[in-house]
Amino acid sequence: MVIANDFKQLHAEMRLWRQHLHQFPETAFEETGTAKFIAEKLADFGLDVHQGLGKTGVVATLSAGSSSKKIALRADMDALFIQEQNTFAYKSRHDGKMHACGHDGHSSMLLGAAKYLAGHRNFNGTVYFIFQPAEEGRAGAQQMIADGLFEKFPADCVFGMHNFPDIPPGHFAVKSGAMMASFDCFEIIITGQATHAAMPHLGNDAIVASAHLVTALQTIVSRTINPADPAVVSITQIHAGNTWNAIPESVILRGTFRCFDHTVQKIIADKIRQLVKAICEGFDVKAEIRFNPENPGYPVTFNSETETGMALKAAIDLAGEDGVDRQPIPCMGSEDFAFMLQEKPGCYIWIGNGSSENNCLLHNPRYDFNDDILPMGAAYWVKLAETVLGV
Repeated sequence: MVIANDFKQLHAEMRLWRQHLHQFPETAFEETGTAKFIAEKLADFGLDVHQGLGKTGVVATLSAGSSSKKIALRADMDALFIQEQNTFAYKSRHDGKMHACGHDGHSSMLLGAAKYLAGHRNFNGTVYFIFQPAEEGRAGAQQMIADGLFEKFPADCVFGMHNFPDIPPGHFAVKSGAMMASFDCFEIIITGQATHAAMPHLGNDAIVASAHLVTALQTIVSRTINPADPAVVSITQIHAGNTWNAIPESVILRGTFRCFDHTVQKIIADKIRQLVKAICEGFDVKAEIRFNPENPGYPVTFNSETETGMALKAAIDLAGEDGVDRQPIPCMGSEDFAFMLQEKPGCYIWIGNGSSENNCLLHNPRYDFNDDILPMGAAYWVKLAETVLGV
């Protein structure tokens, strides 16, 4: 892979930015210090900076030439509620919060690209640099859109990038179609008749009903969804009772389901409702279902064909044919960049972060972004802007 000397010279600066952001992680819609840091850098580069979309979002504008074409490049900037277990000098200084997904690196790479493009302006059109809050389950992209993101910054297309473990450093993976799954969560509250554990016949056992329901929900994917359509339904929480000798009145079940097709997404939700109704009626207990009770569900992250071709060209120009996986297996993880792809054609690409050994997995308390890939990430953004907005 060939990286221009300019990006190698930017490397040290991007590393400092990245490690600064890592030390001061901020979670959804509270990224005030992060936004201030990013906005000040962008202003220093000479870009026109706007703040406040999605509460803490930052958008910067850079234009060159006379073309009316416009491209948007997006990086996420929020952290997670995870207690960091790393011991290096730049570990998190905010207790219980950590950049365990690499958003500190994403923001630093986009900052590096902004600085390079501001200094060279080897493109014809407008580049919007979007630094988005609240990707981790709070749908910051949706909030920015609701606040008028694409009315104020009318991009023709939009692009995103995420680091990915177990892809070699500096390699890329991308394809058209589904890249990341939809995300929905659900809460089922089953209410029966509490009674003494020695006299279950006098009550209606919500625990037994919930046990049958947990088993039945696992049949949705295997017996309702076409085997050619990947999907998963997982129960992740069961809460009931507080003593040894009493059958409780209620049980709370919580879980999630994910897939790569909007039709399948609806089928799963409908089937959950059907099974809950039938099983709970059979056990003479009541049930209440709430979908996405605390956080909005995410749609499928779906790459458009033309824009994927642009991303592929930029990635291959940098990493070579052997450095780009054109048929990656879509990930069951989800990404709120999907909301932007519902509004504009675009593409979401993965950049290799290297081996996941030694707990270097996303959302792991010992995760750390690989600073060695900063130049490649920034170079990709620049190459993409120059490809789409060719002089």
